[in-house]
Amino acid sequence: MLSSEDRLVGQYAPLVRRLALQMVAKLPASVELDDLLQAGMMGLLDAVRRYQQTAAAQFETYAITRIRGAMLDELRSQDWLPRSVRSKTKSIEQAMHKLSHRLLRPATEAEIAEELGMTLAEYRELLEEARGVQVIHYEDLIRHGGDGGPQQEPEQAGDGAQAAHWVNPLNQLVSQGLRKALISAIESLPEREKLLLSLQFEQDLNQKEIGAVMGITEGRVSQLRSQAVARIRAALARDDWHENPGEAELQALL
Repeated sequence: MLSSEDRLVGQYAPLVRRLALQMVAKLPASVELDDLLQAGMMGLLDAVRRYQQTAAAQFETYAITRIRGAMLDELRSQDWLPRSVRSKTKSIEQAMHKLSHRLLRPATEAEIAEELGMTLAEYRELLEEARGVQVIHYEDLIRHGGDGGPQQEPEQAGDGAQAAHWVNPLNQLVSQGLRKALISAIESLPEREKLLLSLQFEQDLNQKEIGAVMGITEGRVSQLRSQAVARIRAALARDDWHENPGEAELQALL
């Protein structure tokens, strides 16, 4: 006879697969679905063992948070984007950041290449290498981490409930501050890059179809997408989008 724990794991296993498919669709092809599934099942098992039923909490809501958190931890442990590529793309973002302040408009490719001390061909080759870069990486979700300074301790972030809520990276992903910053960053893109993202994410066109619509090669599509992502990341680094989201504002972004 199955225990209640085994029954819950069996009942919610399809949920793990659905969440893994949603996440892997937004990641580079190098990320294996099986790795996310395995991490998600571990998150589900952890949720089953930790969950205490209350009137204010449904198990599925709690489980989704634990499953997604486990998948994010797996992505971080894989470090699927080489550090050399991250270093190069960081230099692109920094150049864009400097130029936007100096020019008060999005910099052209030629201007970015000049700022980096590269030829236009070398810069475009760098963009091609950066094609696996995502708008948000796990490390970006550490509040005031990285170049922004030391991570804020929970007791500095507010009362205990708010602090416990905020230290979960998933809650930062669903903050309205991040959503607004992303919208602002996308709206400020050059029209060509904005069109490319619209064709990919709103019209669901593949790279070949986007190239046909825009009259450019597939390789050029890849370069422009990398450049658009770098512009968005530079804008997010510039804007302070970290704030505690209210309960009413939380909604799934992944």
